[in-house]
Amino acid sequence: MIEFRQIRYFLSAAEHGSFRKAALALGIQESAVSRRIRDLEDHLGASLFQRHSGGVFLTLAGQQFLRRARKALRQIGQGAKDVAAIGRSEDGCIKMGIFSSLASGFLSDLLRAFDKAHARVRIEFIDGDPADHVAAIRQFRLDVAFITGTSEWSDCETDQLWSERVFVVLPCDHPYCGKRELNWHDLAGERFIVSDSAPGPEIHDYLVQRLADLGHHPEIHAQCVGRDNLLSLVAVGRGLTLTSEATTVAQIPGITYRPVANELLPFCAVWSPRNDNPACRRLLSLARSMARVNCGPRSAFQL
Repeated sequence: MIEFRQIRYFLSAAEHGSFRKAALALGIQESAVSRRIRDLEDHLGASLFQRHSGGVFLTLAGQQFLRRARKALRQIGQGAKDVAAIGRSEDGCIKMGIFSSLASGFLSDLLRAFDKAHARVRIEFIDGDPADHVAAIRQFRLDVAFITGTSEWSDCETDQLWSERVFVVLPCDHPYCGKRELNWHDLAGERFIVSDSAPGPEIHDYLVQRLADLGHHPEIHAQCVGRDNLLSLVAVGRGLTLTSEATTVAQIPGITYRPVANELLPFCAVWSPRNDNPACRRLLSLARSMARVNCGPRSAFQL
């Protein structure tokens, strides 16, 4: 195999027209330059230089090889720069699983701050439920996921970062619109609707858990619609639903939001300790720093 140093020695000798001057420029012995170039010529099966008392000249074969060698060296140099940029988190890609709105709140602030510091890092977003995200993290199909709850996941690291208030979504003509906040006793007799896709199943289980504590089994209907259409169904009186604080910036005609008293939903980051993506590690470091600055009360429940 051709060695990288043989290419360097060859290019230096071609540039200076002398093995001695090439050796001085490289900071090595002239004999090392001569020996490595001779090994390269033996490997290629052709002389690259004509030797004479005043120095060296490129042969026809040497001239042909020079163009390719320069191109190869440029490609290696650019590759080294690209890798170094990824290592410094200047470039790269993060595959991120999300289970929260990006419209506002901690995750929105985190992404804006990260983009400001690392504008060339590409982030790919994937919606899904926590179990699917964790499976993808274990298989290195995701770098990190931001999900609800405080569960521990095997083969993964977790870090609780922020909490959001839980809100009830009501039609604008609902009697409870006159209240500043609601409690679970207020909601015990209400009909609820949830999406059949994430986060609908988690909201379903959450409602059952909360209202079962009051001795009441809630009426919950799953709908095969996305979030926007679900909120529109609330507006026309098909039932109430729950959402997290970050999503309440979305204004859908005919609905209003009211917080559930003393109810916080924790969010955490999940990632694999074997994932060596430097851009992802920089994102997690920033997230922890922001969480320390914005830390507040955290809930003890988990979904």
